[in-house]
Amino acid sequence: MPEPDLDSGSEVRAEGPTPALIAQVMRQVEQIRGFGYSERVVAEPVSQEEIGRDLLQYADIAYPRGQFARRSVAWDTIGVIPDGTSLRDAYESYGSGQVIGYYDTVSGELKFTGSESPSPLERITLAHELTHAIDDQRFGLERLDVLGAECRDEDAAAALALVEGNATFFMLRWAQTFLSAAEQVQVGIEAATQDTSTEGIPPFVTRLQAWPYDQGMRFISALDSRGGLDAVDEAFRDLPASTEQIIHPERYPNDAPTPVDVPDLSAALGEEWEDLDVMAIGEAWLQIALGLRLDGSDAGSATAGWDGGTYRAWSDGSQTAVVLSTAWDSPNDAREFAAAMTDWIDQGDEHATVLESDGTVVTALFATDAATLESLHAAAA
Repeated sequence: MPEPDLDSGSEVRAEGPTPALIAQVMRQVEQIRGFGYSERVVAEPVSQEEIGRDLLQYADIAYPRGQFARRSVAWDTIGVIPDGTSLRDAYESYGSGQVIGYYDTVSGELKFTGSESPSPLERITLAHELTHAIDDQRFGLERLDVLGAECRDEDAAAALALVEGNATFFMLRWAQTFLSAAEQVQVGIEAATQDTSTEGIPPFVTRLQAWPYDQGMRFISALDSRGGLDAVDEAFRDLPASTEQIIHPERYPNDAPTPVDVPDLSAALGEEWEDLDVMAIGEAWLQIALGLRLDGSDAGSATAGWDGGTYRAWSDGSQTAVVLSTAWDSPNDAREFAAAMTDWIDQGDEHATVLESDGTVVTALFATDAATLESLHAAAA
């Protein structure tokens, strides 16, 4: 490995019991990442409960409670989460049980569940979060916050997969380089025995949360194989535009998604109806959704031709209607998705239907009851 371009004077300011270790891991991350830290990193060991509270506070800033509530209703109507699910509560439960460290792009602080004698799992967590820190200082990860604030959900999901996939990729490279074989085995044992139950959290939420790490790492691995660290760094400068590009690295950066618009049907639905939620829907979201009821390979095949998507939801205060419109690379891709979505609907108990495919566009309708679905069908005609 060539000598990294280390920035002079990089250091860590640590609050907690393991400052020497943190400084050591920083130097090691610099070595494998290929460049150095330009600013101090504040590292603070905290409890699992504090991490959960912090992440929820961050979510409340990025997604106000009202938006969480509206999105919960829309997803419930589509059928990807159980009736009455609060997405805010689900994300809180996930963050409290699954996340053992995080890096805050706003404050530049790293928080982790540290201890007096850090285990291999705690050390590998440090390597993951310190990779976020070095990437943030080099490329400015606050861009992800901007994408979220602008409600560019698909762009944000793709960028998050890049960032988390990169940290996971280099975390594993760090482990292979700096942990002994016995310590690497210990990481697996610790991870398997951690109290990280997902009981009570909708499977759709847990899979969505895990996706950026798993699929993002595959994306980074493909870039590294294609062009080494330079190709990885270029992806941070030219962010992937869709989760399709993450799933299919060969489509990055040239296969841009097709914008899909769903018109406002509130007037056609009735006097009391108004907009509830609008969300760009990418290949990852659809693949995970279909995978709730269909075989994973079937879900992957049915969504591989994705080219764009949006849902729009309306409510009159008691009933909800949702139009999901998707664009596909070819009429065959559209027909394959339409058939899979029809099968998916048939296996559930939602009031929903798939309209006849119009070339490369497939539209699905969802509603809280049969009468609302009929009204939505008439409004969308």
